[in-house]
Amino acid sequence: MVFRNVIVCHMVPGSDQIVGDVFGHYDQATRPQDLGVIGRYLLSHHDLYLHVIEREQDPRISGQTRGLPAFQKIAEEIGPYVTPYPRYWKNPSDSVAKEFYHWAPEGEPPADTTLTVIVGRIKPGAEPDVARVFTESDAGSLPTDLGVTGRWLYSIDDVYVHLLEQESSAAEATRDQHGDKPAFGKVMQDLGPYIEPYRPDRWQGPQDSVATVFYRWQAQD
Repeated sequence: MVFRNVIVCHMVPGSDQIVGDVFGHYDQATRPQDLGVIGRYLLSHHDLYLHVIEREQDPRISGQTRGLPAFQKIAEEIGPYVTPYPRYWKNPSDSVAKEFYHWAPEGEPPADTTLTVIVGRIKPGAEPDVARVFTESDAGSLPTDLGVTGRWLYSIDDVYVHLLEQESSAAEATRDQHGDKPAFGKVMQDLGPYIEPYRPDRWQGPQDSVATVFYRWQAQD
């Protein structure tokens, strides 16, 4: 199973192309896969920058903790556009969101999956309550109904990040229909005291909480 880290920062709105081009250059000019990095997503959500780093193995086990050989050069080039989010930020590691829940069904996941990144705001200290809601839901039939092959929940400061991996065919079929399922409605209701939209003034439905991918890279070897 792929191991993922999530970095959360502020980003100047409209700078997606500039930031994506920087990573595009260095992902081609260097070999991140030699450090265990096999893929990355860059996403935006209002003024947020989200960087999902995919590895073959948990770096705490492999010992490969670096993200890119040219990390310092990338940081300098995207510096005018990407800045720290957490109020307690002191060094780059403070931009890494903390995983507080993970679920996946037994067995090997299908080869063709789609990753959706959902963003919101989390009530301080509510991680155990949010994890409890999903533990109860994931014990039922909803994950199977929606073709879910993995779920990871993260938090950083007041930001909540939900990585939802689904069978690609199921993701497409349920994208506009999952809200009609009573079990999904119960999850949303149970999360209500703890999770709210990142921008409530711009939110009209669940799709408004989905981050937009503006750059994707996968190792070819």
